[in-house]
Amino acid sequence: MADRKPIESWLTDMDGVLIHEGVPIPGADAFIKKLRESGKPFLVLTNNSIYTPRDLHARLNRMGLEVPIENIWTSALATAKFLDDQRPGGSAYVIGEAGLTTALHDIGYILTDHEPDYVVLGETRTYSFEAMTKAVRLINAGARFICTNPDETGPSAEGPLPATGAVAALITKATGKQPYFAGKPNPLMMRTGLNAIGAHSESSAMIGDRMDTDVLAGMEAGMQTFLVLTGLTLPHQVENFPYRPSEIVDSIADLVDRI
Repeated sequence: MADRKPIESWLTDMDGVLIHEGVPIPGADAFIKKLRESGKPFLVLTNNSIYTPRDLHARLNRMGLEVPIENIWTSALATAKFLDDQRPGGSAYVIGEAGLTTALHDIGYILTDHEPDYVVLGETRTYSFEAMTKAVRLINAGARFICTNPDETGPSAEGPLPATGAVAALITKATGKQPYFAGKPNPLMMRTGLNAIGAHSESSAMIGDRMDTDVLAGMEAGMQTFLVLTGLTLPHQVENFPYRPSEIVDSIADLVDRI
């Protein structure tokens, strides 16, 4: 492998890397603590658009992980940044929670079901048939279809739940229109995140537990990539993909000394 520049900035996924089902993964607290002490730019990323950075800051804090609000980057923020660049001051019909609606409010978007510029689909625990029907009709009437992330399922204590990607497939079937996904594995989420902390891809690393989102997005954004084996991708599954991470480690604990 070609020589890489020293890692000056770190991006890390949250679920499966730092926490698992609401419990910190061993080494996560030491990793975050050392990052903060180092003064290096870093971001904790999540494709989940339900929560605002303030919400996530409070949830992580209760678990003993001190992550400042400004160091949290969500697919909702990436979506809002994309829409603000594409059509400043636009309008959207939104299916989602506070993380998404707050991000769109903050860029000056009007949330409406009257001839919106976009239909924006995000994560929610209460997908309703009425809301999906309205989305289908608005897209058929000319609204552009945007999704925060392509994840088809999400975790819960009871087992997998249908997530944004699955609901997007339903709407696509009904409209014939494919959405634009702003979150991972779209490298757009990485690039906007890097810009937010003033970092450069050539000297940055992405840590994730999924080959198909974290590693792919980091690789396509030009970063070094680390796959941890504490989440969804198992060791024997790595060879099923036509690309590889820069390095595979057991857990986030193995990267503390790399900062």
